[in-house]
Amino acid sequence: MVAQELLNADSSITYDAIIIGAGVIGPAVATGLARKGKNVLIIEKDWATPDRIVGELMQPGGVRALRSLGMVQSINNIDAYPVTGYTVMYDGEQVDIPYPYKADLAPVEKLKDIVKEGNDKVLEDSTIHIKDFEDSERERGVAFVHGKFLNNLRDICAKEPNVTRVQGTCVEVLKSKNNEVIGTKVDIDGHGKVDFHGHLTFVCDGIFSRFRRELNPKHVPTVGSSFVGMSLWDAKNPAPMHGHVIVGPNHMPILVYQISPEETRILCAYNSPKLPADIKSWMIKDVQPFIPKSLRPSFDNALSEGKFRSMPNSYLPSRQNDVIGLCVIGDALNMRHPLTGGGMTVGLNDVVVLLQKIGDLDFSDRATVLDELLDLHYDKKNYDSVINVLSVALYSLFAADNKNLKALQKGCFKYFQKGGDCVDVPVKFLSGVLPQPLLLTRVFFATALYAVYLNIEERGFLGLPMALLEGIMILITATKVFAPFLYRELCS
Repeated sequence: MVAQELLNADSSITYDAIIIGAGVIGPAVATGLARKGKNVLIIEKDWATPDRIVGELMQPGGVRALRSLGMVQSINNIDAYPVTGYTVMYDGEQVDIPYPYKADLAPVEKLKDIVKEGNDKVLEDSTIHIKDFEDSERERGVAFVHGKFLNNLRDICAKEPNVTRVQGTCVEVLKSKNNEVIGTKVDIDGHGKVDFHGHLTFVCDGIFSRFRRELNPKHVPTVGSSFVGMSLWDAKNPAPMHGHVIVGPNHMPILVYQISPEETRILCAYNSPKLPADIKSWMIKDVQPFIPKSLRPSFDNALSEGKFRSMPNSYLPSRQNDVIGLCVIGDALNMRHPLTGGGMTVGLNDVVVLLQKIGDLDFSDRATVLDELLDLHYDKKNYDSVINVLSVALYSLFAADNKNLKALQKGCFKYFQKGGDCVDVPVKFLSGVLPQPLLLTRVFFATALYAVYLNIEERGFLGLPMALLEGIMILITATKVFAPFLYRELCS
């Protein structure tokens, strides 16, 4: 039974903002605008708890964005599990990579009118401890059951007096005669199709967005691979409170991270958007042999149960919001490979920048709002491009399917093993706290050059001519993996 309050939104008024979608980004936008005094309508087709395997690990940059938005308590009281860094496992070896020190980073920005009464600080609960998140020397990420986290975000949003919620399916974006967006048509149970009008309509309907093409008919994602996921129960993780990336020359990357005291998520990459016909057989042949010994009991139990979940791995570079009355944001606008867990981090940081740009504007002044939305594209570009390019480049290396990529994969792991800046700088990119694409470029090619050096060392003096030729091919491959995506991100 749907609550009546979700079916009776007032369609006779013009809202300051209409938000399509109540995933992670929609409630964040709605809450921020409501605290800025805007009258907000948020539309979601189903307010019940979702059951998804996406959006379960948030990097420190995402946690910092939640603080800036005064919504960090959304990670409380859901058995969320702290994440203190990553462990990369390669061909029987491993390297632990802790998250950065807080002292090395700029303070978290507190948005005016939005952060208040301590809502930028976590609360104490059974798994999230104040001393760890507030007083620790290092930044922390967090993992959780997605639906529980989303419920908390929605609850925070619902408590704002300037927010009206409605349950229904958006079937159309409404436009004026001069093609400006003026609202949306919503199919509401028992009421039929209802027109709602607003000065600014936000499209936050996620990965499978119906309305991203309102920006441009060609604004569609590409899908090159998939993840197959399972729940591991009472798993003994190799490195507690770490995300795990398991890579090697003979298998696709495997991600493992704990999302509650009892449940661990495992995601196994498959290098095609079309899943294998027999997932269980594929798992037994191509995944099971490479699972760490401590995880095998829980993995084998999950495999025998056969409860597989899948998700497509999409890529979509951002583009300008150049349609009057419309703002597309979150995964509806911009997607990257989920290997690095950067999706929520990018989306929430985009919301922070968005509120800085337009939070205090009068949305009825459409020309001024449009100017700021056009600038938004460039203001968020450095941050987004680092996480987006890193995700694609690392997936190419970790899913190495040729000799040159395998050399780069090995070189990347050996580079991490050097320690010092060889892990301290890359983990800042991964964490979402170092938005410097040119520095990312330098580090990526330093890794590639190290792979060339290792290859020369292995070949020895007699093999030097061949090693030099192979080195050239390794660098060409690195350029092909990295440069096109960096160009698309920075020049889109």
